[in-house]
Amino acid sequence: MTTRISLIGIGIGNPEHLTIEAVRVINEASLILIPRKSVEKGELIDLRRQICADILKNPATRLVEFDLPVRDAAKPDYKEGVDEWHDAIAARWRDILGRELPHGGEAALLVWGDPSLYDSSLRIAARLKMDVRVVPGITAIQGLTAAHAMVLNEIGQSFLVTTGRQLREGGWPAGVDTLVVMLDAGCAFEVLDPEGVHIWWGAYLGMERQIIRAGTLADTGPEIRQIRAAARAEYGWIMDIYILRRQG
Repeated sequence: MTTRISLIGIGIGNPEHLTIEAVRVINEASLILIPRKSVEKGELIDLRRQICADILKNPATRLVEFDLPVRDAAKPDYKEGVDEWHDAIAARWRDILGRELPHGGEAALLVWGDPSLYDSSLRIAARLKMDVRVVPGITAIQGLTAAHAMVLNEIGQSFLVTTGRQLREGGWPAGVDTLVVMLDAGCAFEVLDPEGVHIWWGAYLGMERQIIRAGTLADTGPEIRQIRAAARAEYGWIMDIYILRRQG
């Protein structure tokens, strides 16, 4: 019997965002892997545990927690550092699956948002050379647009999804007026000329403590910086995302 691993998108913090398919596949699994990323984000581990406690009805399904390898942030070559990190994670998955499912079976990982968007689970799984199934989930982009009750694209126009690192290093990309900025460690929008720019921002989307703000970048940007710093200090971690749009 072979081993198949399912990467299940679980949304962005609200257990009600799980699809019917996600619930079914979780209950089909022989084994669910629960990564422990850091002490700061222990709350996210608890949410994975709570999801399993709420929807798991299969008594044969086992949960196995493991410590996620830490990326070497000091490595000069960012891509090389990420590749080595993914190799280490893949090795950890391989060891667990070999030990816990020696005769094969169904394994699952609960992935924040959707496995297709700024998540490396698919790249890591490819290193294992085994059958992979993907169950889509609600992304942070969908959570943000829903929270602000807005349409992401202007009529007939495109938009670009990028990262805080790219925005900070390269500025506003040419040829597009709407940006979705993810994985921003610290208000990269501050490098931009705020004239004529509107921002829609959200943190902890889908959770009870969800925070959203919208307005001109000139007026709202400084407020977001203050709110973000206070929330990170209070909770020990923050996940946020924003949309920028140049008017006219």
